Amino acid sequence: MHFHFDLSAVLILWTLTFAALLVLLAVLVGRERMRRFPWFTASIAFLALRMMVNRLVYGHVAPIPMSVIFFALADLAVVINLLVLVEMARRGFRGATRGKWVAGILATVAIAAAVVIAWGPWPAWKTVTAASELARIRLMQLASQKGDMLAAVLAVELGFLIVLFGRRFHAGWRRHTQRIVIGLSTAALSLLTTRAILEYVGMHATIHSHKDLARILAFQSHVANSNSVVYLCVLIWWIASLWADEPQRSADQTATVADPDTDHHR
Repeated sequence: MHFHFDLSAVLILWTLTFAALLVLLAVLVGRERMRRFPWFTASIAFLALRMMVNRLVYGHVAPIPMSVIFFALADLAVVINLLVLVEMARRGFRGATRGKWVAGILATVAIAAAVVIAWGPWPAWKTVTAASELARIRLMQLASQKGDMLAAVLAVELGFLIVLFGRRFHAGWRRHTQRIVIGLSTAALSLLTTRAILEYVGMHATIHSHKDLARILAFQSHVANSNSVVYLCVLIWWIASLWADEPQRSADQTATVADPDTDHHR
């Protein structure tokens, strides 16, 4: 997510989102969900930290150092988000055979990689590899943008697979794993839709006057704010879902099948 701090509506959304992140962290720690979902907890904590750092740095640091900080945090967020997806996949499909694991990983990664490659534009190789500080910043930006897109496509795919097959692997509707993944895929789908709309408008918009420019900028702001609203709703979904306990499995089921969403490190 990208936040701008010049509009009051965005500032309100920023405040609500930051507060929701803190509440979600309190739920994860207080309800002892952190032990089961350590990377998901780390991603929420890192997002809160990233929002705060961006807020403090924006407009108070020279452009080049500010860009380095922004994109360094963005690149690290991509790595953490990918680890969250690995964590959710392992918990959601624990018990699957090695063959199904390999086939699933290859298929999902291939589809996601194809989407990222096809979704342009890509800068010229000479521009990316030029020996300059600006080129290094552009490379960091490219890594964060394409990494975000890769993680988003993988999250949508994982959400689809969890909804279809999660119950078979004991990650059914009322399980925390599936509800976390549903939130991840919803946020990812919103992000991809937002990016597609903004890129389409940027490529096809016709500007003849300052009024046209103002209208386009206002539309882009509304689209970005809508994405922020969706993510805020996802945070509320996670807070409610992770606060509630999972349903207890029957005695017969627990005797024959180990529940992958149960903490065995006691």
